[in-house]
Amino acid sequence: MAKAFRRKAARKTVKRTAKPVRNRAGAKITNFCADARDALKRGDPDAISDKTLQQVLTAAVKVYAAKVERRGHDVAPFPQNTVTATETVVTACGMIRAADLNMFDVAIWFHRPPGIE
Repeated sequence: MAKAFRRKAARKTVKRTAKPVRNRAGAKITNFCADARDALKRGDPDAISDKTLQQVLTAAVKVYAAKVERRGHDVAPFPQNTVTATETVVTACGMIRAADLNMFDVAIWFHRPPGIE
């Protein structure tokens, strides 16, 4: 019984330190955003590879669409006054072309009431 007590006491005195949890996804997003801001400040958008941009846009579009489908149209794609009208339209046109849509398709989706699939 004394042995069992000593073992139990010994286990209690061992300090266990938790390893810090690293949020790799958050760090990668922060790095991408910082890299993108720096590239734009330098006037060198090509510093961000097309492949990286495609991966980020693909992930963002998929998450945004899933949130809108789940919660409705109250999900803002970006904070107000952070993207210009030109930047918005250029990006939207690129995505419309990439998805092989036409303006009729877009008009139908644009005017669809919330909650209609």
